Amino acid sequence: MPSNSTPLLELGSTSKSFGGVSAVSEISLKVYTGQICGLIGPNGAGKSTLLGLIAGSILPSGGHINYCGKDITKLSMYRRARLGISRTFQLAHTFESMSVAENIMIGADDHRRLNVIGALMGISRPSGNRTAELDAVMDLVGVREFADLPASRLTFGQLRMVATGRAIAAKPKLLLLDEPAAGLSGKDIEALAAAIHNVRSNGTTVLIVEHNMDLIMQLCDHIVVVHLGRKIGEGRPEEVRQSEQVLEAYLGT
Repeated sequence: MPSNSTPLLELGSTSKSFGGVSAVSEISLKVYTGQICGLIGPNGAGKSTLLGLIAGSILPSGGHINYCGKDITKLSMYRRARLGISRTFQLAHTFESMSVAENIMIGADDHRRLNVIGALMGISRPSGNRTAELDAVMDLVGVREFADLPASRLTFGQLRMVATGRAIAAKPKLLLLDEPAAGLSGKDIEALAAAIHNVRSNGTTVLIVEHNMDLIMQLCDHIVVVHLGRKIGEGRPEEVRQSEQVLEAYLGT
């Protein structure tokens, strides 16, 4: 990206400690509109904590977070979601008694129109009155054939696709994906990659945490590497692949 471009998301010396233990230490990074940015590092490196700091489920101990040119460091998770930040988690967090369509519908940005409260209470069922938009999201993540099944009937990998679909349904400006390929088979990973590319082509910027290095190298325009809570490198996929520091810390060579 040009040096004079304004980033969609910017972290400046952002830190987080839990009980005196530093999980994230003075990390600065920029994500630009239209990017698919990868965030990689060993287990315990601080990647999910970083996503929590960006989404607002965790507040930083130091530093700042800017989004769309505004300081959101102290904003609640709810207010950040309203600004267009949507997140998935390592665990799918689906409602087992609700259908796949209902689970994805919860993510939609216009909650009043889709009557989410009614869906949660079991008052309304979307299976006979689904919108074309909802069907399109289910097609995108490959779960439309399961639309009317309760989430309890799905495999772990299918639940992860449902969770991704729910985040996409919010029409975010910034989509945060936390290990979306975990538990997915080869075909499902291909479908996930296609869905992420499609979302980006429709104007969503993506920040993805993932251990599947083949997927990261295929998807991402830019990669940030963290280790022990610190940023140790960043660059284009080919640059990261050739970094001796990154190879030593993460790729094991």
